[in-house]
Amino acid sequence: MRLAGPGSSVTAEPRARKYKCGLPQPCPEEHLAFRMVSGAANVIGPKICLEDKMLMSSVKDNVGRGLNIALVNGVNGELIEARAFDMWAGDVNDLLKFIRPLHEGTLVFVASYDDPATKMNEETRKLFSELGSRNAKELAFRDSWVFVGAKGVQNKSPFEQHVKNSKHTNKYEGWPEALEMEGCIPRRSSAS
Repeated sequence: MRLAGPGSSVTAEPRARKYKCGLPQPCPEEHLAFRMVSGAANVIGPKICLEDKMLMSSVKDNVGRGLNIALVNGVNGELIEARAFDMWAGDVNDLLKFIRPLHEGTLVFVASYDDPATKMNEETRKLFSELGSRNAKELAFRDSWVFVGAKGVQNKSPFEQHVKNSKHTNKYEGWPEALEMEGCIPRRSSAS
């Protein structure tokens, strides 16, 4: 089978230029480009990309059921640590030990996979709320959640999406749709 013979011309569709992490436009100076996707049901793992670097993904083999969290230096955008916390069968104290000691200005990227909330307790929900989450208090079994917050924020984060697990609206049997979020986060100045 010949796809294009001599004399035939194949014209490729002009492709829209993509920027860091696949964003449709570049971020302003002194901003960090990010894109993240929650897991889809219990099949496709979440992804967290920052400044064109994949911080967490199934390919990197560093995601898991529950909450997938990447801690990032808010000044230089460097990854501090990335870990998955099983919120169905894991120990919530592992998560608490991870997010309690955060330094001022640390960015916190969170993407759910399968179940973000079964093991969440009041302290966990309070800590995420203090990082800027509006939805941490009502997260429930198998909800989809993506969130970017920071230690020391004064207001609620503009970077958060949440879809309730509901038999009537779920996209997959037993799970809501995956969430995708992208944007530009202002870098912290090193003086603060």
